[in-house]
Amino acid sequence: MKLLILAMKNLTRNRLRSVLTIAGVAAGMFLYASVQTMQHSLSVATQSSADDTTLVVYRENRFCPSTSRLPEHYLSTIKRIPGVKEVIPIQIAVNNCGASLDVITFRGVPPETLKQYNPGITVIDGSFDDFLNRTDGALVGQHLAERRGLTPGDKFEAVGVNVTVAGIITSDTPQDENVAYVHLPFLQQASRIGLGIVTQFNVKVDSSDQLQAVSDKIDETFQADQQPTNTRPEKAFFAETAKQMIELIGFTRWLGLGAVFAVLGLVANAVLLIVRGRVKETAILQTLGFSRIAIGVIVIIEGVLLGLIGGLAGVIGAMGFFKFKAFTLGNEGLTLALTPSASVTISGLGVAMALGLLASLYPAWKATSRPLVESLNA
Repeated sequence: MKLLILAMKNLTRNRLRSVLTIAGVAAGMFLYASVQTMQHSLSVATQSSADDTTLVVYRENRFCPSTSRLPEHYLSTIKRIPGVKEVIPIQIAVNNCGASLDVITFRGVPPETLKQYNPGITVIDGSFDDFLNRTDGALVGQHLAERRGLTPGDKFEAVGVNVTVAGIITSDTPQDENVAYVHLPFLQQASRIGLGIVTQFNVKVDSSDQLQAVSDKIDETFQADQQPTNTRPEKAFFAETAKQMIELIGFTRWLGLGAVFAVLGLVANAVLLIVRGRVKETAILQTLGFSRIAIGVIVIIEGVLLGLIGGLAGVIGAMGFFKFKAFTLGNEGLTLALTPSASVTISGLGVAMALGLLASLYPAWKATSRPLVESLNA
């Protein structure tokens, strides 16, 4: 504890250098935490788990929603397939099929079956009854509403579709936070696709071990039809369809690695300057009875404190940034919400401390390796 107090006093003696170092570490850790948040959000959206029971039935060899067209009457056939629990037809209209930060996605669904299919949807502002009673009503995801400044009663237009916000929703499914649900017949006509045509069917099966069997059966049923299907688990569909977005996020790993090396070099340089600036003071401490190990520990604590304080500022800043800005990435009509997580926060703080420790090892060795007499004469 005494060594910790002494290390803190040493840092506060040169406030400007300490503050600048902490600011640099915070900037690097902000970038690192941002990259990790994107990676974590992508992992949640694409990695399968035992709880996954949803299939996406899409038009074969199609990707962008505007090119996937399936007859709505497939619904009754899919319902009869063994293992199918629930089915919902979905018409999707999107303002941009490429990778983009600001994607507006309308999902047309039968309004009376939406809550039955997705009970995780909760209306936090407005009314679900208003949505049912208005043919142009829309249930807007919370993140989309925040980005566009929407409240119940507002008029909203995108992709040539004009709707009235009936309610703001939140959901345990991240994609629901970034879309606007509208009536299926309304969107079919507004997007000029025509009644009886949908983009996809979302299918819930009885259990996850039936995903492959039901998927194969659906595709086999429609393989000879004019509109054959390609059925995949929802997360596999996301991973395969949103390739541009995944490649873009994959590239950010290099940015995160660069941020780590920048923080490492910054802390090492700052601690080394501290050590070189107080050579005689270190020698005096040794003459007062401080061992070389104690001197080295003081230097290491200073490095760890610089890393921890800067890392705390950077990581919390990144988490707050993603929390309040509600950023999303979109591709091929799919949206990825970049949401902060506790695991990223904890890992970011751990990395910052580890970098501070690693960066201070060489300066600690330099502080203790110089002969005492030479240090006193410096």
